[in-house]
Amino acid sequence: MIAELGHYALVLAFALSLIQSVLPIWGSQRGDPRLMAVASPAAAAQFLFVGLAFAALTQAFVQSDFSLELVWANSHSTQPLIYKFTSVWGNHEGSMLLWALILAFFGALVAAFGHNMPATLKANVLAVQGWIAAAFLLFILTTSNPFARIFPAPMEGQDLNPILQDIGLAVHPPLLYLGYVGFSIAFAFAAASLIEGRIDAAWARWVRPWVLIAWIFLTLGIAMGSYWAYYELGWGGWWFWDPVENASFMPWLTGSALLHSAIVMEKRDALKVWTILLAILTFSLSLLGTFLVRSGVLTSVHSFASDPTRGVFILLILATFIGGAFALFAWRAPSLRRGGLFAPISREGALVFNNLFLTAACAAVLIGTLYPLALEATTGEKISVGAPFFNMTFGPLILPALIVMPFGPFLAWKRGDILAVAQRLAVVLGLVILTALITAWAMDGGPLLAILGIALAAWMMIGAIADIASRIKLFRVPAGNSLRRAVGLPRSAWGTAFAHFGVGVTVLGIVTTSAWQLENIRVMKEGETATIGGYEATFLGSEGRAGPNYREIAARFRIARDGRELGVMTPSKRVYTARGMPTSEAAIRSIGFSQIYLAIGDEMNAGGVAVRLYWKPLVLLVWLGCVVMAFGGLLSLSDRRLRVGAPTRARRTVAAAE
Repeated sequence: MIAELGHYALVLAFALSLIQSVLPIWGSQRGDPRLMAVASPAAAAQFLFVGLAFAALTQAFVQSDFSLELVWANSHSTQPLIYKFTSVWGNHEGSMLLWALILAFFGALVAAFGHNMPATLKANVLAVQGWIAAAFLLFILTTSNPFARIFPAPMEGQDLNPILQDIGLAVHPPLLYLGYVGFSIAFAFAAASLIEGRIDAAWARWVRPWVLIAWIFLTLGIAMGSYWAYYELGWGGWWFWDPVENASFMPWLTGSALLHSAIVMEKRDALKVWTILLAILTFSLSLLGTFLVRSGVLTSVHSFASDPTRGVFILLILATFIGGAFALFAWRAPSLRRGGLFAPISREGALVFNNLFLTAACAAVLIGTLYPLALEATTGEKISVGAPFFNMTFGPLILPALIVMPFGPFLAWKRGDILAVAQRLAVVLGLVILTALITAWAMDGGPLLAILGIALAAWMMIGAIADIASRIKLFRVPAGNSLRRAVGLPRSAWGTAFAHFGVGVTVLGIVTTSAWQLENIRVMKEGETATIGGYEATFLGSEGRAGPNYREIAARFRIARDGRELGVMTPSKRVYTARGMPTSEAAIRSIGFSQIYLAIGDEMNAGGVAVRLYWKPLVLLVWLGCVVMAFGGLLSLSDRRLRVGAPTRARRTVAAAE
């Protein structure tokens, strides 16, 4: 009965989405405030009913109701409770329901916090959001019903895919979807402004917090997914340029460009056409990622579905929204008034430079991802585009944006003085050169590219610190004055510095672990010792163990350095009972920001076991940098000038003046 109520709630949510998508926009065209006022309660009610459907599906998984086909195919009575919850979105139908729930959630947020928005803009935004919700709810109801029944009901389920039975799955998909779907608000604002024909700095102030929210969640979602794959798949890598990884990375790149472009539009009323285009492109790439994961065109650990009917439906959604948005853009763009002018050497110019290289890097990733699919579709030939292509194309395109990053905050709006900025950054450059020389000395002079990479990371990190130091006049005024200036500094300034510093931290982690990681792959027998990075791993033996829904062989390794024992690591090989599917569970020991990574393979006839042992210097910085970036975004979001529902500027403090 609960399942039927959940299905009925979805039908009601779809009906409400149709009302939300038609009446408000009709009211905005007629100037009827009563019709426009329908948008907010419709969005709130739609969220309520989708939430009820999601709660009904969750209850079915928790109670192991195997009369539901979805629960039978993706759960088991012996699963730990946490994985019964994560099983809700560890499949195609449930993950689409999570997508719809988050979409409705963002619509409800706009309804709740958009009371200061112009009535027509709010009505149009919620109407566009209603179109998107209607399309995906129709997709769920017609092709991906999560409440389909089986008769007679099986006694037991088939279990969740073993590689998804991990705590990372409880965090990664919701974070990623909050980013993906969050960009739908930017898309809705862009479409609404094109419908209304009015785009100005106030529009940028309204849309920027929503872009920032989506960017924060997408940053954390990508980082969590990378770390999950790193420790769960047992391969020891943090990024593989998998097509579905690329599908989440591309909207992050254009979303970063959109965030910077919106700043120029808000401050200088410029780059209107470009900002609207980026808002459309970013959500379009999110939809493209949904198509790649669920159409069956890709074979990936990330992909959910292989039903061509679903793929065609999503392709129709993709074509409708992307095609419709670009048609609307082509119609309105020529009539948009040109905004403020600025010199090439200015803060606006630096942000435009950043935009160009971010979008060019995104285009390189897009080509590398879609070219094999297009080639196979047209000629039948299958090729693989891997890491060498992306490293050779993406790296040179993103490098200029990273180099210019510290210059932007020091440049003045409208017209800047590059020589004055270079003088202010001279100390930073000196510290960077010193860092490179110390690294070259410590690492015996090489590899050269790695030393240059560390210099680049130091350039961004020290540059971010120098920006704050310059704003608070560190060492130029008494310490008390500097402290008061630091307290009075806008949170958005702190947020920018933290985000840029986080990029440098991630680059530092990528460079060091890529250049200096060590690998030792061998067959070990009990009592033998393998050495890596100055650490000794001694194989103590293996034992069989039973989990709640699996059996495993766990190997024990004593880790020591210079004869001093540091602990025991226990990697294992598991076989899940229901599916009979083996998985490899790596053991990881963190030492500072570095890690020892140990995974085992199959047992050999001679009594030994295949062992993969890695030393990964500073690898944790790859993900720590992403957390610092997201924290910077959160600081910016907490600034009153960027707070949702508060488009007016905060009063400037004397301490924050530059």
